[in-house]
Amino acid sequence: MDSNSVKILTLGAAAGSIREILSKIKAIDDKHGKFDFVLCTGDFFGLPDESTESDIDDDEVSLLLDGKLEVPVECYIMQGKYPLPPKVIQKFSKTGGELCSNMFLMGKSGTITTANGIRIACLGGVYDAGIYSSVDAAPGFVSPYFSTHTKERLLANCFSTVSTTQSYNSLASIQSNLPPSQLVDILLSNVWPSRIAHSSACPVPQNELFPIIAPPLDEIVRRIRPRYHITTGGGSPPFFWEREPFVWDEEEGRVMRFISLGAFGGGTLSSGKKQRWFYAFSISPKPTSSPLLPSNVTSNPFTEPTNRGFKRSFETSEGTNFIFGDHFIIDCPERSKPPEGYICKLCTEPGHFVRDCPSRDAVGDTGGRKPKPGYVCRACGSEEHYLDDCLTNRSAQKGDRRPGHRGPAREIAPDECWFCLSNPNLAKHLIVSIGSEVYVTLPKGQIVPTQSTSDPMSIPGGGHVLIVPITHYPTYTTIPPELAPPIMEETEKYKSALRAFFSKHGCSFVMFEVGRLSAKGGHAHVQVVPIPRALEDRVEDEFIREGRAVGIDFERDAEEAMNLCAGGKGGYFKVELPDGRKMVHLIREHVPFNLQFGRCVAVQNVPE
Repeated sequence: MDSNSVKILTLGAAAGSIREILSKIKAIDDKHGKFDFVLCTGDFFGLPDESTESDIDDDEVSLLLDGKLEVPVECYIMQGKYPLPPKVIQKFSKTGGELCSNMFLMGKSGTITTANGIRIACLGGVYDAGIYSSVDAAPGFVSPYFSTHTKERLLANCFSTVSTTQSYNSLASIQSNLPPSQLVDILLSNVWPSRIAHSSACPVPQNELFPIIAPPLDEIVRRIRPRYHITTGGGSPPFFWEREPFVWDEEEGRVMRFISLGAFGGGTLSSGKKQRWFYAFSISPKPTSSPLLPSNVTSNPFTEPTNRGFKRSFETSEGTNFIFGDHFIIDCPERSKPPEGYICKLCTEPGHFVRDCPSRDAVGDTGGRKPKPGYVCRACGSEEHYLDDCLTNRSAQKGDRRPGHRGPAREIAPDECWFCLSNPNLAKHLIVSIGSEVYVTLPKGQIVPTQSTSDPMSIPGGGHVLIVPITHYPTYTTIPPELAPPIMEETEKYKSALRAFFSKHGCSFVMFEVGRLSAKGGHAHVQVVPIPRALEDRVEDEFIREGRAVGIDFERDAEEAMNLCAGGKGGYFKVELPDGRKMVHLIREHVPFNLQFGRCVAVQNVPE
């Protein structure tokens, strides 16, 4: 074992037994430690708290957040299958993850690099095929689900993993410290990849896996290739299952191990066997280039061309077939009634499955299916129908009947977005700085003439940059409220840093943002353009004058105008003047808006 190896303890879901699991951590650490840190999978806080705000404040969650419970070893926790308590979400939004001394909550698609040099990625929540592909933004902690945006954010964050000992604040630091790939050491999740049991001789002890199988996780595993994948959630109660290791041949013999843990403290199967709920291992921050492979390695389930299903244990092999049998037939009597505690995801009522939900085929105000809660049509702002069913969107398309016209524009996906870090075609050489929530990049088309020797502005690189949230959101107003604070805070920090930087070179700047919600959408970003101090007083008049010429007017109360757009309820064009004042134009339906308007006005204040 490498002398620099990091000793890690992983635990199954605490399910709200906070005081007890902290006591167990201390006992295990005293007996088998010392551990460098602890990883807690699944639901740490348990079922959602149904108590009222007037209840006494001595519950274990409050005691933990107030620092009144000792956390003996540095612990990292995640979101399992339930929403997190509101007080936990509030603490996370204020601190960025630190709940108390030695206790850290990882984001739903969080990534960290520990002080030991171990890279950890986390995918929190559960998978639902309909919700995964239908939501407009990544669900936050108040939702138990993750979406395609969550997955893309995780892959983007793997590219820009934040270290506890390293911050990126310049292009040189990025080039010298940027990881050569998206590979991580440990992946935590509350679901299983769909192919993980392929080519394994270890029987899966129960046939209750389909609720925790998440096919999108397969792509994540292929991309980040963790050395350890730790999860929980299989069965009721959760069972322990360890797969044989397998190798990523393209990574010089990189070995991956998959371990699913039982719930903390308990639960037993019908056989009376107690499930293992903790797992300890050591890992080196830098894997050897030619490792000694374990004797029980199997072929890689994520690269082999196989359609084999999960293996079942002998005890569950009798009766109907798990994959192709009656369990997937609609009229199966065993599926006629849901298990106790099951809640329909469409109407949030108990007593029936989603397929039997009375509101399953309910229609919206234009005749189509009703969208999920929180969905907002980008064409008209209605919450009662999807974009494809919007009469406003359809009428906008009626005039376009050219031969070969294919209908409404398809929404931009994160994997083809110009600004998503997970897009392999992203112009990464233009990136200036990467933070934990936001990054700064040079645009592909600079406004400032960087090659002009007569230009009175001598800002290195020209100065024209974009501030971009790492996660794919169409606009800043569509960021979920519980996720917005750290993104907005880091955006403002970058603005302050740029203001100070430009000031050293005798310049001010103007910033503008187009928040467009119709058509294909886009990726939120703010453009920052340097302005000579001698011209900064002209900026407001130029925007007003140029706007009048093309029918663009600005609201008297910029703050109130932005409130009207909150939650993605409307499009806008926002300008921040050199003195910090705001100008806002509300983009109207069916009225064309020139996306280059801000650049055109900024050119008026840039010397030729």
